[in-house]
Formats: sequence, structure tokens, C-alpha cells
Amino acid sequence: MPTYIDPFTDFGFKRIFGSEESKPLLMSFLNDLLPIQDKIVSLQFNKNEYSGMLKEDRKAIFDITCTDEKDNIFIVELQRAGQTYFQDRALYYTSFPIQEQATRGNWNFQLRPIYFVRILNFAVSDFDDENYLHYGQITDRDTNKVMYDKLSFIYIELPKFKKTEKELSNHLEKWLWFFNELSELDEIPESFRGDIIKDAFSLSKLANMKPEKRKEYELSLKHYRDWKNTLDTAEAKGVMKGLERGKIEIAKNLLKAKVNIETIQISTGLTREVIVGL
Repeated sequence: MPTYIDPFTDFGFKRIFGSEESKPLLMSFLNDLLPIQDKIVSLQFNKNEYSGMLKEDRKAIFDITCTDEKDNIFIVELQRAGQTYFQDRALYYTSFPIQEQATRGNWNFQLRPIYFVRILNFAVSDFDDENYLHYGQITDRDTNKVMYDKLSFIYIELPKFKKTEKELSNHLEKWLWFFNELSELDEIPESFRGDIIKDAFSLSKLANMKPEKRKEYELSLKHYRDWKNTLDTAEAKGVMKGLERGKIEIAKNLLKAKVNIETIQISTGLTREVIVGL
């Protein structure tokens, strides 16, 4: 029986970062993560659903949206699997809170800064390096200087973060280790006991939850496992199809080389019927 919740479930992520009692935890994480001049001292949760300008427009639904005391907007998302046009989606969805800042009447187009934080439980194919942290803004292509600093994209690729507890060198790394290891732990590690993250452990402990919250978590965990099983099955089928196509190409080449069918069967594992059909 696990001791702590899985932070990659919808319930788990929002319990750790998306509740009133977890605001200090979210502030700690954002202060560790973002290179902002003044640290965040307060947060206000906002609605997490945004509509387009017209009724027929799509909607954007985020995991967590909040505003600090300086009116900076933070969107914090946990993403469990890659998507087609990953970067395009990020840009499109940030356009919703940008458009919503427009006011009626005279408006000088001044916008509030938006920080779009995505915690990713997968590696992004666009990033072919070993860096687990990526910070993007609109920059000048020639000088690399920032042209516009009010729209920031911060991506964390958790699978690339492989440090052990003993190797952690800063507080952000503690948070990332927490996310990667939480569901496998039986107790709080000694190095976390005097840290604010100990409160995240407390919130995540199944034994500390009321029965109704346990039921919510179990349902969320079921949905997560069902989704993951569906994804794993689709990936497995894709791999098998890829292997089959590879065997067929090999068989075709061997046929062109006048290799006998029995040898091709042994080499590829294909049936005689399939090879004859080629």
C-alpha cells in the first residue's frame, strides 16, 4: 500500500499546488524556478478556464492559474504525455489570457507579464539536449537579447532530471526530486524534514486525508492508470507495426537477392504465406 499520492494524477498535482493551503508551496516552487527580480510574497488563484472572443472559439482550460501581488500572471500545467505541435499549442493557449486583458473603451495595450510553466512527464523531441530546464522568451535572432519580456515559457522535462537525493544542489532540484520520487517513498527523507517541502509530504500522505478526499484520489488514480494503459497499448502497437514493416522490407530485399523462402522465414520470422504474397 503506497504512503503518498501520485503527483502525476490530476488530484495529486492540484492537492500539492492548487489549493488554498498549498499556496506557500506553489510560491516556494515558483520563486525557485523563475528568474524574477522580486520574490513572490502572495498569490491569488484565478479561474482556470478561458473562452475565446467569439462563442464558436475554442476554450483554454489550465491546471492552475494565479496572480501575484505585482499582477504577474502564472499558468502552471502538468503535462503527462507529448502532443502534436507541442510548441504551437503553448503559444495558442497563452493567447487567451493575453486577449482577456483588453479593456473596453480607451486602452493603451499595456499587458501584464505571463509566465507559462509546464512540468512535463516526458522528454520533448524539440529539445535534443540533456538540459531538463528550458526558459524561452522572444529574442533578437542576431544578438540573442530579449525583445519582449512579458511572455515567458518555462518547460521542465522531469525524465531528464536523474539526480539522486545526495546529489541535489539547490532548492529547485529538491522540488523536482520530490515530484519524481514521491509515489515510491515510504517516509520523508531526513534532508527534507526542516524544509517547506515537508508540508508537501504531509499534504500528500494518504493517511492524512479524509475519506472523501481518499475517494477523490482513488478515482483520479484510476483515470490516470486507464489513460496510461491506453497510451502504453497504443505505443506497443506502434512498435509492433514498426517491427513488422521492418521485417517486410528485409524480406523484400532478400527476395530481390534471390534468397530462398525458407531462409527468409528463418531470418525474419514471417510466415511463408506473407513472403509469397510479397
